Amino acid sequence: MMWLRKVRGARSGNSISSPRPCGPTSLCALCLGQLDVMVAQVRCSVAFLVQQYSKISGVYLCGHSAGAHLAAMVLSTDWEEYGVTPDIKGAFLVSGVYDLEPITHISVNNLLHMSREVARRNSPILCVTAAKPARKACEVLITVAQHDSPEFHRQSQEYFQALRSAGWRVSLLDIADTDHFDVIEKLSQGGYILTQVILNMISRA
Repeated sequence: MMWLRKVRGARSGNSISSPRPCGPTSLCALCLGQLDVMVAQVRCSVAFLVQQYSKISGVYLCGHSAGAHLAAMVLSTDWEEYGVTPDIKGAFLVSGVYDLEPITHISVNNLLHMSREVARRNSPILCVTAAKPARKACEVLITVAQHDSPEFHRQSQEYFQALRSAGWRVSLLDIADTDHFDVIEKLSQGGYILTQVILNMISRA
């Protein structure tokens, strides 16, 4: 999920320079569970949006579970390869997966077909880079549900520590009385703590 802030105009007819293809061939590969392609598709979509809507004043990323993994991978992108520099104001990562190597040992990997090398290459916790001036303006919120499994708590805590050590503006929020599913389902409720925190972060930017 991506939010564009203050769209004042649009520009059409732009092309995207990407290190990986963004057409039907990639989409077919994505359906076959090629994680490298899936990550490239998400990065390509961000590049497309900021070129298509050149007058926006910022982009916010939000993802839950595997979606939080993809949003986290966007944060580690070398945008020079895509020919753009998105102004990513913030990222809201909810009950995310940041270390993929444990997945290679369970049945979920029957769909993903990940090797250990692919898992490591696409693990956000192993892709953290030092915060550059533009990235220091990006605020990252890592959220975990109280009743998420211990592995989700471990990964959220370790990814938080890795980002903080690299100089990122990052906070960790453990939401009481929630599980892996209603932690995101309640986001439509105005009085929900995560809804309020996200809106406050956006209003401060």
